Amino acid sequence: MERHDYPALAETLYTATLPSGLRVMVLPRKGFTKKLAYLVTDFGSVHTSFTLEGQTHTVPAGIAHYLEHKLFDMPDGRDISEEFAELGAIVNAFTSYDMTAYYFSCTESFEKCLQLLLELVYTPHFTEESVRKEQGIIDQEIGMNLDAPDSVVFDELMVSLFQAHPIRVPILGTKETIRRITPQMLYDIHRAFYAPGNMWLCVTGDVDPEEVAAQADRFLGPDRREPGIKAPYPTEPDTRAREIVRSSMEVAMPNFSMGIKFPFPGTGPEGIRREMAAEIATEALFGESSELYLKLYDEGLIDSSFGGGFETVDGCAMLLCSGDSNAPTAVRDAVIAQAARLAREGIPEEYFRRLLRSAMGRRIRGLDSFDSTVFRLCAYAMTDFDYLTFPEVFQKLTREDLQPIFTRAADPEHCAISIIDPITKEDNT
Repeated sequence: MERHDYPALAETLYTATLPSGLRVMVLPRKGFTKKLAYLVTDFGSVHTSFTLEGQTHTVPAGIAHYLEHKLFDMPDGRDISEEFAELGAIVNAFTSYDMTAYYFSCTESFEKCLQLLLELVYTPHFTEESVRKEQGIIDQEIGMNLDAPDSVVFDELMVSLFQAHPIRVPILGTKETIRRITPQMLYDIHRAFYAPGNMWLCVTGDVDPEEVAAQADRFLGPDRREPGIKAPYPTEPDTRAREIVRSSMEVAMPNFSMGIKFPFPGTGPEGIRREMAAEIATEALFGESSELYLKLYDEGLIDSSFGGGFETVDGCAMLLCSGDSNAPTAVRDAVIAQAARLAREGIPEEYFRRLLRSAMGRRIRGLDSFDSTVFRLCAYAMTDFDYLTFPEVFQKLTREDLQPIFTRAADPEHCAISIIDPITKEDNT
């Protein structure tokens, strides 16, 4: 394996690309009892159109999450989750807009657990009966989300911000779309995006990097197959879809989620530089130490539930904030006005340096978390960026890098807000 040293972080990462195409990353943590492994694919809910072996496929929304569930079904009827539990390990999985991850943590029997993880992900088994049965389970998940204000307010915001990008559809899909999923579609997706060349295995803990790579290589063998090719996203207009959307649910006070639509910052070091500049700009705009946050808090327009950040998804990006407020549109107007002021005046150099040190410190402290570290190693690898070089990116940022972020955030045509109001007596009549 290739060794990469990061003196600024006192970290060493080992990497290799196996003959099968699987990328392996191992971050040793000597002396720790916990071991964590992620096996992830560059495939999420927004990837519903692709080409495989010259044939074009379009699959229903929600299929990435559906497949995540179905991979826990083994062809011999084994309960693979129970097998992990018998080894003292915890196994789980998640699907996001642009990735799917399968992972376990353990303190012993690491090799056996890794073998089980490889079997889980690379042994697809789908039948008509099991696929139909899963519809009821995911139906319940969708229903729970429709009853959760936080989920509803966010999903409505995505529909308001974006006009064409598939982020408009919830990760779980809808009750209608999941009924169109068939076993053959699941096999096609697995063939297209669970090809080892579209995946990463990332491990941290007191493990031998060479043995991790060797075990994965023994399981997968030398055969390499080409993954599917994702279709380009539909052209997304620059402006938001609609300004405001409101609904009513059983909440104590209005709940809101506000977003400002940004172009996708790109991949590689330059794209990540723009992303990290947006992170600093967001903190300056309404972070807990910002002038605006303190003003809104003192005026009672926000409370401790308020927060946000800059988020990227494959093909799009957005600046987000949310919380409870009796005057959500006043909060929105204040954020836009403050962005306009910062676009005109900028921020003092000393304040910028303080924000930079704070952001760097948060990421360095995040390395103490196995889960956060492994997730970020994988997520950034998918954007062609070595995450452990983030100190170099921060050191190159300047105040001027923040100005385009403030200018964009100051334009109301890029902003949408989703609000959930408490149900009134009139709503019940």
